[in-house]
Order: sequence, then structure tokens, then C-alpha cells
Amino acid sequence: MTQNCPLCAPEGEHVIVENDKFRIIRVDDPEFPGYFRLIWQDHLKEVSDLDPGDRLVMWDALTRLEEAVIEAMHPEKVNWAQFGTMVPHLHWHLIPRFPDDAAFPDSYWSPRRRETDPKVLAEREQAARRCAELIKERFA
Repeated sequence: MTQNCPLCAPEGEHVIVENDKFRIIRVDDPEFPGYFRLIWQDHLKEVSDLDPGDRLVMWDALTRLEEAVIEAMHPEKVNWAQFGTMVPHLHWHLIPRFPDDAAFPDSYWSPRRRETDPKVLAEREQAARRCAELIKERFA
């Protein structure tokens, strides 16, 4: 744990799964239901900082998370992102993408191109809740 790291001392996270290696949280973004983040518990900056066994644990967890998102959300694509320049703590963003989402086909961080139909967002929110339950089951 590192002082002043928002991922080492999180506040207000919606934790779906947590163990001694990582936690999976649901990101609260009404424009992008089903956005999850996998956060490594130890304060590390790079994937290469993980020992080989933990790299396998991380990739397996990310793959299982993606599979749950695909199964529950049926996105066009799942975007994975790992930056760490703003918060140098190993974490991944997994974001289901749809042709009618606010930024498609650009990245999540790009300017918004459109507003998604509120009915569609409500349906996706329900799917995201089912996805969170599926993730809990898969990681139990």
C-alpha cells in the first residue's frame, strides 16, 4: 500500500470481487453500463513487475472478466485499457462497446459523438447488473 494512491486507499468503490491478488469493481458511468476495472492489490506500476505466476493469475482474471461481459452484455467489442500515467498502480479498464454508444468508434476517453437512447441505456444497465452477478459466480 502506498500513501496518496487512490487505488491503494479507495473510497466509494462498487466492489464485485476481491481476493488477495486483485479486486474487480464496477465503474459508475451511466453512459457506459458494464464498465469494470480490475485492480491489482499490490502497488505495482507495470505488468513486468509481477512475478510470472501472478501474470498468469492476472491474464486469467482479465479473460474471465471479458468472457462474463461478452456473455451478459453482448457488445460489439470489449475495449481493454491499461495506462497508469495518471495513477501509477497496475489496473485494467474493461469497457463493453456498442455502435450506438456515446463515443463509438472512438475510445471511451474521446469526446462524445452522440447520446445513446435512454431506453437502450436502461436495458444495458440491467444487463450490467446481471453481468456483475455472473462475475461474482465465476470468481466464487
